[in-house]
Amino acid sequence: MRELPADLARQVEAALREDLGSGDVTALLVPAAQRVRGAVTTREAAVLCGRPWVEETFRQLDPKVQLSWEASDGDRVAPGQVLFSISGPARPVLTGERTALNFLQLLSGTATATRRFVDAVAGTSCRILDTRKTLPGLRTAQKYAVRCGGGWNHRMGLYDQVLIKENHIAAAGSLTAAIEAARHSASGLAVEVEVETLGELREALSARPDIIMLDEFTLEDMRAAVALARAGAPDTKLEVSGSVSLERVREIAETGVDYISVGALTKHLRAIDLSMRLDFGGG
Repeated sequence: MRELPADLARQVEAALREDLGSGDVTALLVPAAQRVRGAVTTREAAVLCGRPWVEETFRQLDPKVQLSWEASDGDRVAPGQVLFSISGPARPVLTGERTALNFLQLLSGTATATRRFVDAVAGTSCRILDTRKTLPGLRTAQKYAVRCGGGWNHRMGLYDQVLIKENHIAAAGSLTAAIEAARHSASGLAVEVEVETLGELREALSARPDIIMLDEFTLEDMRAAVALARAGAPDTKLEVSGSVSLERVREIAETGVDYISVGALTKHLRAIDLSMRLDFGGG
């Protein structure tokens, strides 16, 4: 079972506060006793994600709003498919519609993009990873969506894994010195280092980090890197980063690398097209 983010309720609260401000002045045009029912459908194929955010949106507005789901997070859904039905007091339904759909469209977009990459490398041993290139304030939500799409989370932030890049190496004096310093200062955490050449890779393998990131390597150099790592440091994992597209992700995975990190999963977002239709004839 996928663990939900601890800050989910706070994300919804912030989104509602942003939209509501001092109150929904248009909803006041609707009689307080008016009830409504309706459904949300998808206009395109997608991987559903965001159900808990939708539920939390209406829970915070009015627990009397009832939702009945036809799909779960992680499910593939088809064009025209009903995702959930909704019924209850009209005012909170109208007030929460945009916030709820914003979460559902956004997170389903991330999950859908992730699933495309995961499907593209199916049959290899390579895992698709996300990055820290997320929307501010929604990192845990987007990383949950990546998991719903079949991907894996890289580090959550700057606190749970060491990632040594060019500037860190320069400051430490050498790649080896940077890895040794990381082992000392962040004991117990995984240490990853970025390399840009096969020469840097050889030095990194000697220092034995947990993961080596191959930045902008050619396919030929990726294959050479895999051979070097398997021969000299078989426990060290290799990750590819940079210029990863859906069109070439399969050939990257087939070089034998362990991970491919894709910033586009959470950065280059296209929300899924959803529609909410409401009937004010009853509840």
